[in-house]
Amino acid sequence: MSNADQAVNRLLQAIADPTRRRILKALKERGGCSIDKDVGLCASDIEGRIRLSQPTISHHMAILKKVGLVQAKKQGQWMWYRRNEKAIGELARKLRETL
Repeated sequence: MSNADQAVNRLLQAIADPTRRRILKALKERGGCSIDKDVGLCASDIEGRIRLSQPTISHHMAILKKVGLVQAKKQGQWMWYRRNEKAIGELARKLRETL
C-alpha cells in the first residue's frame, strides 16, 4: 500500500466515528465561539454542543489534530479549534479520484 493510500486510510478512520463527524460539523458553524472568534470553537463550546465530557472531547480532538483535519491554538486559558479546510478539501479530492 502506498503512503498516499495509508494517509487516506488514517483520515477515513478518523472520520468514521460519528462523534468526530459531529465535531467537524460544529466547527463549520460561524459565530458560535465564546471567545469571540468568527470561526472555530473553544473546547468548552464543543463540550456543550456535543454533550460529552471534557476528557472524551480531548480524545476526539487529539485524533482529528493528529490526522490534520483540525488545527488548535492556545488562547489564554482556552484551547481554540478550527477546521483545516485545506486538508478536508484534499481528502474530498482524493476520494473522488479513488472511488
